[in-house]
Amino acid sequence: MGELAALRDLERCPGIGPSLARDLFELGLRSVDDLRESDPEALYQAHCARRGFQIDRCVLYAFRCAVYFSRTPDPDPALLLWWN
Repeated sequence: MGELAALRDLERCPGIGPSLARDLFELGLRSVDDLRESDPEALYQAHCARRGFQIDRCVLYAFRCAVYFSRTPDPDPALLLWWN
């Protein structure tokens, strides 16, 4: 899968727009399927380490929603909102 296709696929996750899709891509994820085996906390910590500073925790919450979306065939819409 090419970079553009990977970014588009990652953007299928609720709450993941172009910027967070790029962040996930830079962490080595290429598809929603890649998120299934991911640990949102580990992704967040790796993202902070790459940036060299503590990123707002709302990014962690967005990563949690994306992983939940990737693992759940019929996700609860309320749980796809990062603030929940």
